[in-house]
Amino acid sequence: MSGLLPVAEARARILAGLDALPAETVPLSQALGRTLAAPLDALRTQPPWDCSAMDGYAVRAADATAPGARLTVIGEAAAGRAFAGEVDAGQAARIFTGAPVPRGADAILLQEDVDRDGDLVVAREAAQLGRHIRAAGLDFRHGETLLPAGHRLGARDLALGAALGHAALTVTRRPRVALLATGDELVPPGAPVGPDQIVASNSFAIAGAVRAEGGEAIDLGIARDDRADLAAALERAFAAKPDILITLGGASVGDHDLVQPTLLEAGVTFDFWKIAMRPGKPMMAGRRGATLVLGLPGNPVSSIVCALLFLAPALRKLSGRAEAAPRPRPARLGRDMPANDHREDYMRAALHVGDDGVTVATAFPRQDSSMLRPLAEAEGLLIRAPNAPAARAGDPCLVLELAHPL
Repeated sequence: MSGLLPVAEARARILAGLDALPAETVPLSQALGRTLAAPLDALRTQPPWDCSAMDGYAVRAADATAPGARLTVIGEAAAGRAFAGEVDAGQAARIFTGAPVPRGADAILLQEDVDRDGDLVVAREAAQLGRHIRAAGLDFRHGETLLPAGHRLGARDLALGAALGHAALTVTRRPRVALLATGDELVPPGAPVGPDQIVASNSFAIAGAVRAEGGEAIDLGIARDDRADLAAALERAFAAKPDILITLGGASVGDHDLVQPTLLEAGVTFDFWKIAMRPGKPMMAGRRGATLVLGLPGNPVSSIVCALLFLAPALRKLSGRAEAAPRPRPARLGRDMPANDHREDYMRAALHVGDDGVTVATAFPRQDSSMLRPLAEAEGLLIRAPNAPAARAGDPCLVLELAHPL
């Protein structure tokens, strides 16, 4: 654990130990943001019959091949109220959008394309076979798979699920994530702040990231820089049976950084500690039983970047999502950049689209990992590879967009 692990390898090692959580069935109304544990199949055909796409008259196309055709209206069809009869030669049925097309009819004359006088309509346009008719199964047919397992459900998907005939959906259980901040210097927002203290902020961002990925965040508060207090807090955390335990702060090597030795005493087996990245170098990862343990740095920017690169992919894997790792996209530099050292750099940056349609990423001049304001203002993270040479404005680069709410 003494070397610095590359970012991609650290993420791969975290994900390798994770499997999708068990499935559960929830009402459709509670499925937003959940991940399908099984393919979503159609329980019905939509539309279940040929229906009209417009208001007008259901006719036989052969009876209205030219303007002037005269047809007798024999009934009416509305949505939810079909016409029980059959349209025969020289006949028409008044029809409204969504109504089943009566037997015998094979075209719709729009209401604005006819003149009506009592029970007689005169076509001002020729009817066309199949025109303005939605065929049965146009949207989907019974037994078709519409969404695969591993798909995260959005608002549009809930509408689709309802239309398919589902009152409930089979989804993976939400990952449970326990959050424990550490440090004598921390106080909750709104509490009195001593002369040597600061307001705790990391847990709010990390809890938000957990919820944004469909997980359940359990905030365990703040543990002091005391071995006994920290050990007791960790046991409370493990007693909650989380899928992931996140510690915030105390992950470095100072005299007051007690998290790693206390986790070891609590039975955590570490996989790695320290990653070749900036910010976030002192992150650590291990396990105790079924619980993944991630020790995030105390600096707020470091912990949030680590959450984006490691925690979010872990939550996606536990949720059974088809794609877990973040996906950087191509851009070009907005200003000159110096050569990078041996660590992969994630620089807070502004993004804009150039005249040629390519995204331009301009790194902020100050990149201190304690500064939340630049992170809040950033639209993306500009990625600089380890040992990258100096680069000029306009050179290609990679960026990770910072989508809300992270």
